[in-house]
Order: sequence, then C-alpha cells, then structure tokens
Amino acid sequence: LSSLRSDRHKRSWVWNQFFVLEEYTGEEPLYVGKLHSDVDKGDGKVKYVLSGEGSTSIFTIDENTGDIHATKRLDREEQAYYTLQAQAVDRITNIPVEPRSEFLVKVQDINDNEPKFMDGHYMAGVPEMSALGTMVVQVAATDADDPTYGNSARVVYSIISGQPYFSVEPKTGIIRTALPNMDREVKDQYVLVIQAKDMVGQMGGLSGTTSVTITLTDVNDNPPHFSRKNYQYTVLESLPVASVVARVKAVDADIGPNAEMEYRIIEDGPGLFNITTDEDTQEGVIILQKSLDFETKNSFNVRIKATNRNIDPAFVHLGSFSDTTSVKVTVKDVNESPVFSAQLSRMVISEDARVGTSIGRVSAHDPDTSNSAIRYSIDRNTDLERIFNVDALSGVISTAKPLDREVNSVHNLTILAMESQDPTKIGKGFVAITVLDINDNAPVFAIAYETLLCENAAPGQVIQTISAVDKDESPSGHLFYFALPASVVSNSNFTLRDNKDNTASIVTKRGGFRRQEQMLYRLPVLIVDNGSPALSSTNTLSVNVCDCDSDGVAQSCGAMPYTLPAGLSTGALVAILGCIITLLVMVLMIMSMRQRKKEPLILEEERDVRENIVRYDDEGGGEEDTEAFDMVALRNLNVIRDPKVRRDVIPDTHTFFPYPTSSSSQPVHKTLPDNVVFRKFIWDRLKDADVEPSAPPYDSLQTYTFEGSGSVAESLSSLESLSTDSEQNYDYLSTWGPRFKKLADLYGNSDSNSNGNSMS
Repeated sequence: LSSLRSDRHKRSWVWNQFFVLEEYTGEEPLYVGKLHSDVDKGDGKVKYVLSGEGSTSIFTIDENTGDIHATKRLDREEQAYYTLQAQAVDRITNIPVEPRSEFLVKVQDINDNEPKFMDGHYMAGVPEMSALGTMVVQVAATDADDPTYGNSARVVYSIISGQPYFSVEPKTGIIRTALPNMDREVKDQYVLVIQAKDMVGQMGGLSGTTSVTITLTDVNDNPPHFSRKNYQYTVLESLPVASVVARVKAVDADIGPNAEMEYRIIEDGPGLFNITTDEDTQEGVIILQKSLDFETKNSFNVRIKATNRNIDPAFVHLGSFSDTTSVKVTVKDVNESPVFSAQLSRMVISEDARVGTSIGRVSAHDPDTSNSAIRYSIDRNTDLERIFNVDALSGVISTAKPLDREVNSVHNLTILAMESQDPTKIGKGFVAITVLDINDNAPVFAIAYETLLCENAAPGQVIQTISAVDKDESPSGHLFYFALPASVVSNSNFTLRDNKDNTASIVTKRGGFRRQEQMLYRLPVLIVDNGSPALSSTNTLSVNVCDCDSDGVAQSCGAMPYTLPAGLSTGALVAILGCIITLLVMVLMIMSMRQRKKEPLILEEERDVRENIVRYDDEGGGEEDTEAFDMVALRNLNVIRDPKVRRDVIPDTHTFFPYPTSSSSQPVHKTLPDNVVFRKFIWDRLKDADVEPSAPPYDSLQTYTFEGSGSVAESLSSLESLSTDSEQNYDYLSTWGPRFKKLADLYGNSDSNSNGNSMS
C-alpha cells in the first residue's frame, strides 16, 4: 500500500495483510504485522505511533521497527475487527513525517462455538391418523461462528431419537411424520431428540441437541359402544315422577368433544321414560315421566341408542358412529294408599235440610292386588264445627248439624280413606258441598238511617229515601215492597211512597214541626221481599226535629238549649264563677298552712302513720353509711334482746301484729331450732322498730342480717383467749420437746412473765 501527499511527494506505508487468529493460546505475544514508511531510512529518526481501538490494552507497536503484536487472546464472537490509526513522527520533534493512516485488524474465525437451540424445549401437536409427511414443527439452531468464513456456521439437522415415527429435514429443521395413520389411542405422545451439527455435519464439527415433545391430538375416529348389550334395573312403583330410573354409558375411546354423546329411546318407553345426557360423565340418564302402576304393567324393555354428537366426515367410512343397548325396567309392587274414584266431588244440599240428610257418596279403592277394605273419615281440620258426618263403610256424607247458607255457602271437606289391613296407608279425596239458599231472612234497612226534619219543613216534602238489603240470594233478583203498618197509616205527620225500584221515600204530611212540642218521632216501616214464601220485617226510622237555616241545613237538633235570665250574659256568668273558684282555692291554701304549723312531730294517734309515703330523695351511702342508724345493733346476733326493753316509752300507735309473749323461761337462741330462732329474731326486731320513737315510724325496709345461731360449741378460735379469764395451764408444752419450744415460751411461762413484769 502507498499513500500520496498533496504535494505529490511519494510516501508509502508498507505492511502485510493484518489478520489475527482468535483464541490464540501461546505464551508469546501474537505477531500481527509490520508498519514501515518510506521516510524511514533506518537511522532511527522515525518513530511509529499506534492509536485506536485496543491500542494500549490489546495491541502494541515497536516504535523503532513498527512491529505490531497482540498481547491478549481475542474472541471473534465478542469483536470481529478493530480499527487502528498508525503515524510516523520525527523522534526528536514529534512532527509527523507521514499523514495519519487508518487500518483494520480482523479477527480470523475458528470453529469454537457449537450450534444452540435458543427456543429450548419444543412442544408440538399433530392430529392422529395424519398422512405421511405431515409437517409437525420446525426447529432452528444458531451458530455464533462466522458464517462467511469456512463451514464453522453451516448447520445440518438430524434425528437421534424418535424414529421411525418422525423425521427431520437436514437443512430446514422441519419435523414431519414418518409413519401414516398413527393412532392416539395406541400412543398419544412422543419425545424426539434433534441434533444440529456445524461443519456441514463433517467429522470434527460441533453439535447441539434439543428435545421435542409431540402430542397426537384426538380426532373422532372411534365409534361409541355399550359395554353391555343388556341392562336390568328394578324400581318401586311409588317412584316419584322426574326421578332417575337408571344410568347407562356408551364407551368412546376418543376424548373431549369427540366423545360427547346423544342418547335416544327407540323402543318401548317414549312417553313413559325420557333420557338425557349428563354433560359431566357423558352418561345417559333415564328419567321417569309418568307414574308407574305395578297392577297395570310391571316390566318395560327400553331400547337405547347412543350416537356421537360431533362426527368427523373424514372418518365416516370407518362405520356407524352409534351403538344400541336394551334396558329392562322391572316395577316392584308397594302397598299403595287408597285411591278415590274422583279426586274432587261436588255436592249440593238445601240449607233447610234436616240433620242426618244424606248429601252424596264418595268411593275409594285399594289399588293393590290385595284389594283391602276401605274405611272413610272426615279430616276435622276442614270441618271444625263437625257439621257433616261420613259413613265409615259406605262413604255416604250426611249433615250432623243445621246448615246456614248465610254463614257459609260452600264447605270444602277432605275425606280420608284408610286401608283396613294397613291403617298407615291413607288416601285423600276432596268434596265441595254447596248449600242452596232458601228464603229464611227478612229484608231490613240497608243502613242505620239518621233522618233530620227541619222545623220549617213544608207539607209533602221528602225527608228521607230508604232502601233495604236481604241476606238471602234471589235467583231472579231481589224486589222489595215498602209500606207503613196499619197502625200508623193514618198518622198526621208522615207518609211513605214506594218508588218501585227497591227504594221508598218518607214524605211529610204537614208543616210546623216544633222541637218544644216533640223533638223525636219514631216511624215504623214495613218491608216485604219477593221470596217464596215472602218474608217481612218492621224497621223503625228515627226522625229528629232540627232548627235549620234558610237553606234547609240543620243547625241544632234535639233538646232546646237552656235560656239564661234576661240581663245576664254568658261572659258575665263565666267571670262570676271564676272569682268564686279563686276565692275557694285561697281559703284552702291558708287553712292548709295553718294546720301544718300546729301539727306535732309525732302524728296524732287516730292517724295511721304507716300508710304515709315519705320521699327523701336521698340515695344514701350504702352499707358504709352508718349515720342513718346503728348497724351494730342489728349485726350483734349473740345478744339476746329483751322484748321489754325501753318500758319507759309507750308506743303511740297500736301495732297490727300480735307479738309472742315473753317469759323468763324463754330459751336462748342457741338452744332453739333454726326456724324458731329465726322467727323469734324477726319478731324481736319488728317490736323494737315499732316501739322505738327514734326509729323511722314509716313503711320502710328493715334489713336483718341474721346468719343463724351458730354452733353450740361456740367459737374454736383462740383470737379471744387473751381477753378472757382462762385457767388453762400450758406448762406441759415445755415437755413436748424442741419442736414446741416456741409455743411453750408463748403460753407456758405467761404467768411467770406477767408476775415478773408486775413486780418490776
């Protein structure tokens, strides 16, 4: 190589092709090449300088000779080439004698990298029964070596494990089926080992492997079939409708949607049985659609057909994808309840029927072959008033009490039919008894009329329009006739006009009615119905005379108001009454205050002080409050109270309770039975409370904390031994040994110690 400067003086670099072999492992630096300038005459005036990538860390140059060496092992896969700059300068002045020149150091590849499958383990699937050569998956391996230099990166593929089922294309890595019609039901999964080798597979090449798991996916290539051609099941004839009778299953070697079934009944069973598919188990579930009857038919042969739901047309040539089986259902007899010939019977009877009249008959029979006799009864929950009876043997229903259609027009009875051989078997039938109406109720006023008559009413004026109601039921409709009884037809005050539309009008005969003369009139009205026979009733209409305004609106009715004396108005009378009441209240207050001042602290004898209620509004201090009364007196139970205490005080009031008479021979508490002791204690406390003037003489709560009389042995404690005069001698304690020395010192020498102290 040579370079020309701008002044056309020839200056040239001289070097060999710069290549460095990768992965050099020698001990000496690897010679790369030599730089030389035509300016260098060999007199040592020219110095060579190297700069650029790795000029200091990897490459070195001899500044005198221009020799370049690599000091480190290079890896082409990390960096394939390095860009360097070379320059020749004057050794003394460092002035360039040649322009800077750039060159490359290329790392030469060796086969030091094996092929690698970067995707790792492969998972693939192919439908079973696929044709020969069906593509499954493509694998790919990469080689880090230089693909442009030699065969280090030229990879070929081969199959190490997985033959003869699959093959791989050497150049592309495509895996294909090597056998036709592989059956998933025989084997559904294969594991292949694929090798990738560089150097075109020649000797000395590097290789890498990967595994490929190939799963045969299912296709519908297997028809269903029943494991048994005949099934037998037994069911009770009492099996409820919609119950499961049996389960059958057609086996299919396929899986998933290819194994889904549809079942159908094709013989002896449609209408009585139905079959559905259990989507979880793909079983055929036979369901009862109608009630079974052993006496009618006790055996059924049901033909079931199972068919694949999803049929693949590509495999239709293999045959029919369905199968059939026979299911024999045997009905077992059970003791059934009696059955009524008619579940609901309708009967009618007139409400005037006599007691004991037959209304109708119910009939039930035993459906079993035994044909047991039937006994009938009425469920009294549907006939609480026991109006009807049923004959236990014949089933004839009759009346037991009189009927009243107006109380109940329809009676709904439940009839029970019981087998005589097995009373636990009870059938139910229903009877609706309609009570026919008779004309047994007279018409009455439709409402309670309140008739008002103005004093200024004119003759011939209608003061009230009346109508009637009848509890009976008329087939052609009610028609009522209104009239006044013969005894009042000729009265001079009112008359009645029948409107012929089930209403009537009350009309005045005269005017000039006055409340002072008569304020209330009672007018009887006769009402007759159109029944057969016709019934009638007399109803009284009350007419009140009222003071009315000019428009005929009543202002006041009934008695006349009290008239005040002339010259004294209502306001004045109210004022006088108010003054009188005020004076009376003041007098009462003054008398009450004076009575309080004269009343003594202790109330008078004739007044029962215990009936008074005194409010203190004081919650007290509980048991810690000892100021109200002395608790010690109540708690000192061993002191026998003398009922004659405080004889100097005579009670002001007589006690309501007779106290037991005291006697000197009264036994002490400790010698009496417990119930007697307690009763005596309460009587003592009660008498003290009554005769004690300082105690509350009221109805108050007294607390007696009496815990019993205690033991006749009294207390066994030695706590009071020092305060009592005891003659017990404890000198013997000193003879009991060292263990009782302490007790001997405390008790045995007490007399001597006390004497010594007194003498001192």
